[in-house]
Amino acid sequence: MKMREEVLIRWHAMNYSHLLLLPQVAFSHRPILQIQASNYQGSNTVEPTKTKDKTSDIRNHNKVKRDEVVLCDTEKTKQQQYSPPPLVTALKISAQQNAATFHFPGHNRGRIAPSSLTHLIGLKPFIHDLPELPELDNLFSPQGPILDAQKEAAKLFGALETWFLVGGTTCGIQAAIMATCSPGDYLILPRNCHLSAISAMVLSGAIPKYIIPEYDIEWDIAGGVTLSQVEKAIEELEMEGRKPAAVFVTSPTYHGICSNISEISRLCHSHRIPIIVDEAHGAHLGFHPQLPNSALQQGADLAVQSTHKVLCSLTQSSMLHMSGNLVDRENISRCLQVLQSTSPSYLLLASLDAARHQLTENPKALFDKPLQLVTEANNVIRRLPGISILDSLSFPKFPAMDPLRLTIGFRQLNLSGYEADEILYKDNEIICELVGTTSLTFAFNLGTSKEHVERLVSSLKHLVSIATLTQGDVRKMDLGVLAPFADFTTSLIPRDAFFRSKRKVSIESCLGEVCGELICPYPPGIPVLIPGEIITERALDYLLEVRSKGAIISGASDPQLSSIVVCNK
Repeated sequence: MKMREEVLIRWHAMNYSHLLLLPQVAFSHRPILQIQASNYQGSNTVEPTKTKDKTSDIRNHNKVKRDEVVLCDTEKTKQQQYSPPPLVTALKISAQQNAATFHFPGHNRGRIAPSSLTHLIGLKPFIHDLPELPELDNLFSPQGPILDAQKEAAKLFGALETWFLVGGTTCGIQAAIMATCSPGDYLILPRNCHLSAISAMVLSGAIPKYIIPEYDIEWDIAGGVTLSQVEKAIEELEMEGRKPAAVFVTSPTYHGICSNISEISRLCHSHRIPIIVDEAHGAHLGFHPQLPNSALQQGADLAVQSTHKVLCSLTQSSMLHMSGNLVDRENISRCLQVLQSTSPSYLLLASLDAARHQLTENPKALFDKPLQLVTEANNVIRRLPGISILDSLSFPKFPAMDPLRLTIGFRQLNLSGYEADEILYKDNEIICELVGTTSLTFAFNLGTSKEHVERLVSSLKHLVSIATLTQGDVRKMDLGVLAPFADFTTSLIPRDAFFRSKRKVSIESCLGEVCGELICPYPPGIPVLIPGEIITERALDYLLEVRSKGAIISGASDPQLSSIVVCNK
């Protein structure tokens, strides 16, 4: 028997003993495993269960199942048997072959891996860095371990269907918008959306109908969108004889502010409009009683999650989940084939499978520790003089905040977020997730340790003592920045502006011109100027102010902002 057939049969014996493998496996350049099984339909769709001869609603069915996972206790978890992660298992078996390999990648399973990197991370990542071998399945036509891994993820997250992403949440957002919006269609979305939504409108030709998000000037932080804002946007389009192709919402935001997706979903569905949720920062939601519900639990049609942010997959790996029947799954698949690499990393894919498997075993126990740590830290930090903590009082219109995001303000200490970040890093090597003009945001996750939290608290106490002792000598700072989203005018849709001929003009003479590039402080990657918008004095003042305080300006051809690219008329 040939080596590859042996590996294939070994893998199926371990993971798919219930399947019938055809005796002859045909191999080609882009092979697809030939498997016959009644429960595999060539997609990663979860089959609805039948109760009393009636097919149950898949969304409600999955909500119940997910709640059962969330509420399971340790004893139930010990009794439950979990199958090994299918893609991880397949990758392990394939890497263990003693094969004569004449395929990509060039390091040939680590045989000639660069020593400068192997000294750092060892050989194992290279040994498992394999191409689309038959036994490893095909991301764009899954019929084996990838299909099974995606099905398991769909069950866990309460989705009708799940796609693994190797291009991050960015490619998932782009696919979601491209699959729902054709050229000339209207997309309702918040003005503080991630830049991936802007690039998706360039790709799709969608026309933006922006919602101005709730904004707290004291914190210089944007919140989510409300039901009334979405309702108003739909009504305004209807008055023009138009209907939006989709509604796009970011929830939670980078700072953990959650919109009421349940209410917005009901509104959208009453108009037969799909709702897309950028849930990049919320892959963990719904897996513990102290965490807010996930977008899917609240009725979202599409939710894109960065599995790597709070959960434990590798950076750049994400998932796109679908529920309901308002979005065509074939459109999603076609768009992902356009956007994703044809040589996906199996390390990234396997890490998604492993992260899902890790979460399946006992999610409540996993999140007990970080939730306890952030609560203890919150209680101590809140009592420090001159320190403030972002909470629901700043954004009372929103139903929940992610407790694992801790945003600390330094206005009363006359410190900017950039100065506080520099002090914390230089003194105690404290690295935050996000630096703001007046605040720092710390992301607590499954790997957060008690020692690191104690170091953070100690460092903040030291920072307060320094600021208090020298407060009289600290320069008076005006941190009351203007909201950058308040007065924008769109002259061209993003797609037209992207392809319009352009020129560079000085910062002094750009007012009133049509912006030709996407300019935003990064992170969090929220655009201040979007291609096609008129350049205003307020937007320029904001950009120059945050740059003077240490922000990195992303997207601008001149990061120093001495000039800006504008569209020719």
